[in-house]
Amino acid sequence: MKKLINNLLYAGLILTALNFTSCQDEFEEVGGTDDQETIQANSSVAKLIKETSSHDGSYDNIVDGASCFAVQFPYTVEVNGIEITLDSEEDLQAIEDIFDEVDGDDDILEIFFPITITLSDFSEIVIENKEQLITKVEACFEGDDDDDIECIDFVYPITLFTFDVNFQQSGQVNIESDEQMRRFFGELDENDIVSIEFPITLKKYDGTEIIIENNASLDMALGYAKDECDEDDDNDHNDDDFTKERLDAYLVECPWEVREMYRENVNQTDQYLEYLMVFNEDGSVTVNDRIGNTLNGTWSTSATDAGVLVNLDFDVLVDFNIEWLAYELDDNKIKFYNDNGNKIILKQRCDVTPGEEPDPTILREILAECEWIIKKVKNQGEEIDRLLGYEFTFMAEGAVLLSNGVNTSEGTWEIGLNSQMVLSLMINIGDEPGVSFEWPVRELTDTRLKFDIEEIGYELILLRVCDDSADDGDVTEIRNIMMDGPWNVALYSEGEMDMTSEFTGLDFSFSTMHQVEVSELGNVTAEGLWRILRDSEEGLKFYLNFDSAGSLGELTEDWKIMSITATRIELKDESGDGTLETLVFEKP
Repeated sequence: MKKLINNLLYAGLILTALNFTSCQDEFEEVGGTDDQETIQANSSVAKLIKETSSHDGSYDNIVDGASCFAVQFPYTVEVNGIEITLDSEEDLQAIEDIFDEVDGDDDILEIFFPITITLSDFSEIVIENKEQLITKVEACFEGDDDDDIECIDFVYPITLFTFDVNFQQSGQVNIESDEQMRRFFGELDENDIVSIEFPITLKKYDGTEIIIENNASLDMALGYAKDECDEDDDNDHNDDDFTKERLDAYLVECPWEVREMYRENVNQTDQYLEYLMVFNEDGSVTVNDRIGNTLNGTWSTSATDAGVLVNLDFDVLVDFNIEWLAYELDDNKIKFYNDNGNKIILKQRCDVTPGEEPDPTILREILAECEWIIKKVKNQGEEIDRLLGYEFTFMAEGAVLLSNGVNTSEGTWEIGLNSQMVLSLMINIGDEPGVSFEWPVRELTDTRLKFDIEEIGYELILLRVCDDSADDGDVTEIRNIMMDGPWNVALYSEGEMDMTSEFTGLDFSFSTMHQVEVSELGNVTAEGLWRILRDSEEGLKFYLNFDSAGSLGELTEDWKIMSITATRIELKDESGDGTLETLVFEKP
């Protein structure tokens, strides 16, 4: 049928042209109505439709370096020596997290072949090795057009009609997805004719929707959308493609909290942690330290070929006085970088007002709503690891319970002002002096509480857990994987020192009630506490607590989960002296 249409169409169009003295428009009316016009397959609007419905290959450029295709999930990569299985687009963030652990380093990513790639027309190709992939990547030019328009999308379903040489409707197709739309237009011969049943809806990159009534409006909307947003088609995963104007607006939007600070490769985080910076539109910036002092300075930005630079100038905070490269913007985070080991990580804190005291009513309410897990506790400068992962239950009438799932201590709690007139959580548990203290509130959010007196080395950080995180699918899934044991330690290292042999022959069994048993030759030799929690600051964490000396005591940490499969979990932690510890469990 297509061949017959193609053979007759040219003659038909000539005969039609003889009946008119003026040129024909690109969009031919059908049946004398405006709501249905034909589209010729080789027309500009047909090309725009194909580009808008094409498969976007730019989201995984951190892996393949090419915007004109994407790798199909699942597949496995090795990132700086860490093996990760990617099951969805969200998993790509894990690669960037590993790359960002050390700024300015040479990151290495290896793909486990074979893989399957999807091209812009949704066709698929199996890639057997690195050389074949490089050949495909070289066909794509970084930042060049990649045969797709990403700033606007069709809202489906959409009905299409086909026509014969006499412009009589010959068929109807219901389109449910970009893939169906792209394949349909891709399979048309260049002189084939179709039409769209209007009205249709388009959704723009900012979420707004527009109603399209005819082909001319469709042509205009898709054509304008080509340059309406940044499609992020380059391969710099850290630039986030922001402009000076966007950074300026983001900085003045809310206060910013210092989460990490390095100066000349020296970790200064402890000195500046939780300092609150407020950037003002007049170029001034104020910083509030943890005891309420206000420090003043100035800020400015400039756009360069290297990116957007931020200049900070303080009389007192001289460690901040550098021209910083703003190299990454997340939803609530900014990272500044400068050569020679200088780095600042800021977290957006729209929930706080500098100098404002926390509301005691809010503190009472959130404490009583759920359980609170000890992430960190320090007493006179010494970390009390044996309480890591213990659970507080703050009850009505001022009663409090502290439990590790087996043993429970009872005491009292209240909210009030300490001797320095600072709002504090006052805990008294007679048989647990490690937490019995008047804890002044330093940070208050729905999911995280921090109390400290830096001058005398007291600190308590609590994480909120409601219904044992049953609504967090990742936490539940990891728990189920770990309880399908036993597990062995495949690697434990402190920096360059491999200490795996200390755990040879030990089986770790993770069970309910957060209990873990360690056995050797079938005999239980130790017991401990384990938890999987999501820390709003640091992501998914694996808590281990063996209240014992020796090698098992070395595993007592709140480990960051780097990767996990059904048979392997890799954990990392940076000790107080900067040593990177690695712990890997594998199923025997």
